[in-house]
Amino acid sequence: MSSSPNSSSSSSAAKTATSVLDQFASLSDVTCEVAVVLGTGRMSVRECLYRTPKTIIPLEQLAGSDLHVRVNGVLIAHGEVAIVDDSTNIRLTSIVAPPSGEEAA
Repeated sequence: MSSSPNSSSSSSAAKTATSVLDQFASLSDVTCEVAVVLGTGRMSVRECLYRTPKTIIPLEQLAGSDLHVRVNGVLIAHGEVAIVDDSTNIRLTSIVAPPSGEEAA
């Protein structure tokens, strides 16, 4: 019995992915800074200096917009807030493709 072309290419892709992961195994314990950005805005230095507790800072994002997940400053995904037990977490909703000119290793 012969393998279908799809199972052969799926198997090949799985082997390639495993090979890539094996190449980076030595880096698996390196820590990276992860930042989740709720939104951004702009204000003058004067506006910054006169902020007080309970001041509302307007953001450019609309309510309900996905959060931006950045690793070492690079946008890698979008997500939404997920509360698990008493902890605030991020549920990824999409993964961002690397910028053109940069290929995933």
